Amino acid sequence: MQSYTIGQAARLLGVSPDTARRWADAGKVATHRDESGRRLIDGRALAAFSIEVGQGAGEDDDDSYSSARNAFPGIVTAVKLGDVAAQVEIQAGPHRLVSLLTREAVEELGLEVGMQATARVKSTSVHIDRV
Repeated sequence: MQSYTIGQAARLLGVSPDTARRWADAGKVATHRDESGRRLIDGRALAAFSIEVGQGAGEDDDDSYSSARNAFPGIVTAVKLGDVAAQVEIQAGPHRLVSLLTREAVEELGLEVGMQATARVKSTSVHIDRV
């Protein structure tokens, strides 16, 4: 299973490395050390925690949000395979994206929970409302 450094986890969660480090220090997400002493987060643990963050847990800072120009780097949180089709969920910071694609594409990409992936969105019409 893939593990992530605090900096990589921060990027995937859409927060600063300091915020990710504080969450790890507070025990909100478990870490372990590699042979060189770096703190790492297991991919499955990060996937589960990213869902919590996306639902509003762990918010203790004033986070800023920015447009990623239709590219949403994140972590795979679910893969559901059917006979022909598949559903893949990615948590990209506070954003949960769900993609329907072929089972063959999922298998070729080797997608599984805890992996880093980027969702790319193309749309002919995007509406934005200001709250």
